[in-house]
Amino acid sequence: MAQTRVLGHSEAMQQSTPITQDLVLVGGGHAHVHVLKRFGMRPVPGVRLTLITRDIETPYSGMLPGYVAGLYSFAECHIDLVRLARFAGARLIHDEAIGLDRAQRRVLCRAHPPIRYDLVSLDIGSTPRLGDVPGASKHTVSVKPIDHFGESWEALLERARDLGHLRLALVGGGAGGVELSLSVQHRLAQLLKTAPEVTLVTREGLLPSHNKRVQRLFARTLAERGIRVVADNPIVRVEPGRLIAADGAEIAFDEALWVTEAAGAPWLADTGLPLDQRGFVIIDETYRSKADTAVFAAGDIATMPAHPREKAGVYAVRAGPPLADNLRRALAGRRPRRAVPQRQALALIGTGDARAVASRGPFAAYGRSLWWLKDWIDRRWMRRYSELPAMAVEDDSMRCGGCAAKVPADVLARVMARLDTPASEAVAIGLASPDDAALLSFPGAPPLLQTVDFFRAMVDDPYLFGRIAATHALGDIYAMGGVPETALAIATVPAARPPIVEHDLFHMMKGGSAVLEAAGVALVGGHSAEAAELGLGFAVTGRTRPGRLLRKGGLRPGDRLLLTKPLGTGVILAAEMRRLASARVVSAAIEAMLQPAAAASACLAAFGATACTDVTGFGMLGHLIEMLNASKADARLDPDRIPALDGALSLLQQGLTSSLHAGNSTALESLAGEAAHDPALAALLIDPQTAGGLLAGVPPERAADCLAELHRLGYRAGEIGVVSPASGDKPRVRLEPGCVTPIEAPLPAAANS
Repeated sequence: MAQTRVLGHSEAMQQSTPITQDLVLVGGGHAHVHVLKRFGMRPVPGVRLTLITRDIETPYSGMLPGYVAGLYSFAECHIDLVRLARFAGARLIHDEAIGLDRAQRRVLCRAHPPIRYDLVSLDIGSTPRLGDVPGASKHTVSVKPIDHFGESWEALLERARDLGHLRLALVGGGAGGVELSLSVQHRLAQLLKTAPEVTLVTREGLLPSHNKRVQRLFARTLAERGIRVVADNPIVRVEPGRLIAADGAEIAFDEALWVTEAAGAPWLADTGLPLDQRGFVIIDETYRSKADTAVFAAGDIATMPAHPREKAGVYAVRAGPPLADNLRRALAGRRPRRAVPQRQALALIGTGDARAVASRGPFAAYGRSLWWLKDWIDRRWMRRYSELPAMAVEDDSMRCGGCAAKVPADVLARVMARLDTPASEAVAIGLASPDDAALLSFPGAPPLLQTVDFFRAMVDDPYLFGRIAATHALGDIYAMGGVPETALAIATVPAARPPIVEHDLFHMMKGGSAVLEAAGVALVGGHSAEAAELGLGFAVTGRTRPGRLLRKGGLRPGDRLLLTKPLGTGVILAAEMRRLASARVVSAAIEAMLQPAAAASACLAAFGATACTDVTGFGMLGHLIEMLNASKADARLDPDRIPALDGALSLLQQGLTSSLHAGNSTALESLAGEAAHDPALAALLIDPQTAGGLLAGVPPERAADCLAELHRLGYRAGEIGVVSPASGDKPRVRLEPGCVTPIEAPLPAAANS
């Protein structure tokens, strides 16, 4: 990084202490959010904290109805787990847990190899019991798990706008169903031209766990808002557009929300852990399973038989401190402490119009002031986990990983110039005329392409890092229009207990080999070593396609310049280390890095590309200058046509840059034009890319069709410029808005992985 950064105590501790224990948190629920914060404030030496989460933005359940009502934005009621995990010094595994191998102490995941643990804690929320009612899973939208509901709700709003009128049914008469029905009605009444028809269907009446006064308050409020209540009449079947009740009544709907009592995840039944009748994990008063001292649980997924409580967010929130304390005690080999949850809690239930009902035991009250109280409590809780404190300041700038960790181009050039390398008749393309890969030619054999890439990890997930590293390493072969055939790996792993080293090395290699296998590349060997940081690289050998060898040189005046991926991975990964990039921005950047270049390479070759390279550590401008040098040409770029990852330009405008930014800045000497004075745009052009896109010249008469095909293949490609005749000894790149004729071809929403 170019500046000093805020460093969490946990990160500083893990830099100097070998890992001896793995604590794995499964799920990003309210209790685990507190555990992450607590461990970030007070790390445990030698303990590696890992969060496995299906969603990287976790909603605060207390504010979700307010979000539905339009009283909160998405960001105001969701916690960014990428930032929180970075603060805690925790590895974030973006995946869904689907099992627990207690014998081997491993968490089974949907898209990762098993994750080892010494202690594991479950806070995965509940799962809708849609299977109990035929048709419910197919024809309704479940509110549980709530971390998925946000996307479903936004999609429902879009459908409602298209219809202009909506009949909405909600199934479930608990606090969640009642609060949600009022919030939905409030939002839709503002959105639609005609008042929505909202029906609330209950099995046991309204709010059966609350007192009679609360029930009467809500019955009156629902009636005043025109919400029809069908009470004591459970739904037994759901058909397209209608609910079938137990008495045979039919309730027509355009959309239906399922808000009934949920259950534990089905996979828990295979763990051997004691579960209650609804499939929730039975825990003792220390939040630990009685059957396995290595397993803890909290939140909706847990049941404490000695002190049964309803599934409410307040109990999950208050489980956080004792859970965090007992996890720390268990890691230290000490006996966990009993923690009895409070018998009653104040429930503040919103009515969707900035008012709320208070319920506790026999007490009930209603009014706007109670909403103010609820809003103050909820916002205060959110601030604890979104406004994270600066723990310590590191004097030396932190270096980036990935391709932003490359040696600057001018330093590398000076070193290579000082080497006295012998020539070989087998080398057709090598240091004498460097390109993305070397071309080796042997008598009586087809020519071979050979390249190597290596860098230290830029993400904490070793499996994900392996996938990115392999995708990146194959790029050089694809940039020359070749087909990769074999790979040798070189891997480094930090010192730790042998089981931990084995776990990390396997995950890293498994991620890399998965990408290689998908590309038809055989992993034929490699080398591993202990080092200070996780690192991975591949030496890749490939073959050329007959008549399709692409080189950096070969650009011709008039050729259109096509870039197959948006720019910005360098600054986004740099910002993520500082907790300054949002989860969505980081996720989109990773998705772009994982998109393979094979289809793009074949597409460019098919449309007659005259030259090609891959955009990596030296930035798009640095690699373009290499092409222009080899082609003895200049170029004009349209700054409005250069694709950028979401969030990249705004981060650059804040002055954030990667480690390699200063080294790459020498390329800016070639820029001309007024747009060259835009510091954020200039920084984007030299931003180092990991597993970046291909940059190619395509004949002007074929560029439009080539770009359209790239879009069809799922690439966020852009036609960014045009090649022009050389104007001097050194290439010049002029930024000239409008120099490229716009091509009407829709961009895909995101790159496919």
